[in-house]
Amino acid sequence: MTRSDWIFAAVGVLVALGWYLSYSAARLDRLHARVEGTLAALDAQLVRRAEATLELVNSATLDAASSLMLASAASDSLAMSELAEADIESQRFGHDRESVESDLTEALTQVLGEETLAHLAREGAADSDGLQALGRVRATCLRVQLARRFHNGAVTDVRMVRRKWTVRVFRLAGHAAMPQTVEFRDALPAGWA
Repeated sequence: MTRSDWIFAAVGVLVALGWYLSYSAARLDRLHARVEGTLAALDAQLVRRAEATLELVNSATLDAASSLMLASAASDSLAMSELAEADIESQRFGHDRESVESDLTEALTQVLGEETLAHLAREGAADSDGLQALGRVRATCLRVQLARRFHNGAVTDVRMVRRKWTVRVFRLAGHAAMPQTVEFRDALPAGWA
């Protein structure tokens, strides 16, 4: 092999390596953007769930104690969502936000258990507004579950790519923080599954 063959081979390897690193960096950037998007979608669904819960409270379908418990948990959730913009930019939820959302899920589970749903069905849920509000709460709870799963899946994809040796050695992630999964209770109340 002549010297020029070695030079062409070396240039070919460098071009291939450069293309691969460029492709990997672009892919990682797209994955980080996807994580940011899924986190924003999760935040929006959490806001909708809290708003639907307050709508159910205001429909006068539930007793006063249940309404107060749900209103308090939903208000806390909405208050935390106002602080969430920085969380979305850093691609992570704070532990406080996860705790508040778990509290809202727990309140929904306690108030809207099988006994309450059976009681509301027997009484016709007072009016159609109450049934519609209950349906919206159920739908938003389902969407929260899906949004959290999509987000955690996107985080897993980013982590998998960032574990590759080429990403670590060539620092393709730059100074981007490692995204974190969002963990809170989001189970539907019994009888809703």
